[in-house]
Amino acid sequence: MPDEKQIQWFPGHMAKTRRMMKESLPDVDIVLELLDARIPYSSKNPEIRRIVGDKPLITIFNKAGMADPAVTAKWRKWYEDRGNPAVALDCITGEGVSDLKNKVREVLADKIARYEAKGMGTRRLKAMLVGIPNVGKSSLINRLAGGKHAKVENRPGVTLTKQWVSTSIGLTLLDMPGVLWPKFDEKKVGENLAVTGAIRDPILDMEEVAVVLVGRLRAVAPALLSERYHLSPEDMDERTDGEVMELIGQKRGFLIRGGEIDFRRTAEMLLDEFRSTKIGRISLETPPQKEN
Repeated sequence: MPDEKQIQWFPGHMAKTRRMMKESLPDVDIVLELLDARIPYSSKNPEIRRIVGDKPLITIFNKAGMADPAVTAKWRKWYEDRGNPAVALDCITGEGVSDLKNKVREVLADKIARYEAKGMGTRRLKAMLVGIPNVGKSSLINRLAGGKHAKVENRPGVTLTKQWVSTSIGLTLLDMPGVLWPKFDEKKVGENLAVTGAIRDPILDMEEVAVVLVGRLRAVAPALLSERYHLSPEDMDERTDGEVMELIGQKRGFLIRGGEIDFRRTAEMLLDEFRSTKIGRISLETPPQKEN
């Protein structure tokens, strides 16, 4: 799994991005923090709340169409119960966009009323969009703007500078470069970020990441794993995660000279099929049972 030295590639250099966020806060009415709905805990930069301070903030569970909807509903309730406005959104289908518009107007109701009292009711609200790399900020901007206004690629680190974009929901968005926190205090966080693609694949051992994914799927979605790769209960009993991955490669016919399993190809296939929801809509994290 990645260590602190390996993640120094992230755009804008983390200190510069944090400084850019602080300097831009007076220019916006609200902050929208994007989390990956599959890993809301691991994809949350713990420094964001401190940087934002008292500025209103809405948490968006993005990529909701890739996550278990029942689990996402629990996460949303967990946040709302603690006074943190939250919505679930899917940039691909547009589901949840109207919820976001309504939530912004709800949170900023007093400010909107003041603008209207001053005859400024048509003033566009401004929001800062923040989140870790590859959480879908550019995709959300393009969905809200109705076109390709932000460069989108299925790899982290595409947005390098801040940019203002007008949207169709009465918001002008300030997109910030994605930024991870300086170090991972929990091994599981780094693993989840690697599995979902928030860390660039070239710096990772893909076979190791795929074995981690197999372990996660055996724990949270064994039925979906078994169905996708035609695994019987006997296939998974008494086997390690690595052995299950080897069996999947064998069943797919990913062999090299001598009949050995092509582990690299198997790993890339597993990660691709998880990230494209071919295995199913899966959440790797559930809300904590107690306050953390």
